[in-house]
Amino acid sequence: MTKRILFVCLGNICRSPTAEGVTRHMAQAAGMELALDSAGTSGWHVGDPPYDAMQAAARARDYDLSRQRARQFDRADFDTFDLILAMDRENLREVEAMRPPGNDTPARLFTDYAPDTGMDHVPDPYYTRDFDETLDLVEACAKGLLAET
Repeated sequence: MTKRILFVCLGNICRSPTAEGVTRHMAQAAGMELALDSAGTSGWHVGDPPYDAMQAAARARDYDLSRQRARQFDRADFDTFDLILAMDRENLREVEAMRPPGNDTPARLFTDYAPDTGMDHVPDPYYTRDFDETLDLVEACAKGLLAET
């Protein structure tokens, strides 16, 4: 059975689409079959492609995010996915606040898969402007995730 994983951030234009794209690229290279998606806890950017600067930084590392479009996280995602990975604690709190009663789908921080980095969240490059820092951390987290999947 294909494992279904959802990545979640605030707007779904930087961190979570990058996590989806990087993880998809690495999984395909490893011959792994995963169903991946991303969403935002806000609806600000629904239908928009990933942020241009994030796409450019990803493209420089051979990750293509251009086909992705932002969507908002929905309660139904708990039934659709086997694992939900938030980019920071606030995103995780918002996801958990929408959890349907009795649902046991795991929801965790993406950085749980890269404990050696010492990071407890993926910094938002929309605000930090450090797109390479985000990519470095997302790559480390994706490697850890795939090693456990």
